[in-house]
Amino acid sequence: MTSIRTALPHELPALLEYPDDAERNAGTRAYLGQLLDARCTRPEWCLVADDGQGRLVGSVVLGTLPGQEIPYALVLFEAPDDGERIGGALLDAAVAKARELGAQELEHVVDSPAQAPQFQRGPERRGELLRASGFRVVRDGRRFGLRVQGELPPDDARLTFRSLADLGHEPFVALLADLLAETADARLAADVERYGARRAAEQLFADTPELEHEPQWREIGFDADGTPAVISLPAVNPTVAVIGFVGVAPAHRGKGYAASAVVRGTRILAANGAEEFRGDCDGANTAMAKAFARAGYENFADRLEFSRSL
Repeated sequence: MTSIRTALPHELPALLEYPDDAERNAGTRAYLGQLLDARCTRPEWCLVADDGQGRLVGSVVLGTLPGQEIPYALVLFEAPDDGERIGGALLDAAVAKARELGAQELEHVVDSPAQAPQFQRGPERRGELLRASGFRVVRDGRRFGLRVQGELPPDDARLTFRSLADLGHEPFVALLADLLAETADARLAADVERYGARRAAEQLFADTPELEHEPQWREIGFDADGTPAVISLPAVNPTVAVIGFVGVAPAHRGKGYAASAVVRGTRILAANGAEEFRGDCDGANTAMAKAFARAGYENFADRLEFSRSL
């Protein structure tokens, strides 16, 4: 009989492997190894489905950001193609474990087409399993990527950038509150409806520092008239450099400043050693999608973001 249990030490970091998918096996093994080394997950957060004879037929891993002790996401999830019961049991076990550890919400993302390092084959089926377990789609997103192959575009001469180290916290939260009041991002719009623009801004600014960054990377770009026009929050997550968040004040939209901020964030990350970059936006945020394209990024995948309250 199949049972759900914590992975044994010798089963890490490989967990469930597929006999005819060497690329996936190597990629997810390396990814989980990185997460364990960075303490973005823990051995006791790695759950497996055991067929009763020691053979693994499914797995799920809880994850968090560096320095945090409470999981917020499922970072790996695998279930057999014909194993709806097993997939549901794994998700239920992960939810129970996350709740036991103090989590109030749990997230999971599903990329299409399947991407390294999670290699999520069968995105439609994964979505069905997540919905059946109480998860709901909170964002239909687009993923963008860039690998530096030459000189990056120059900064926008119309903007003067000043950093968090120079300005302090308040101007960033004030600008975020202004732009979130008219956001095209479904997830952020839901936060505004739930908390109000100011609190949603404070929450967004409090969450993003959990990614690796330096205070001087976080900037506001000021228009020639001296008013704050655009915010840029580049960072590095456990596996890749990310644009993080870009937003334009409503009074300055339509000037191409979002693309300018993407370029600026890319230049900062490149100056600090990054060669590959990622960014994402809501599928409905066509202005941000155009900004990534103008900055040289390519839309390499779509991403459904799921969430479940615990």
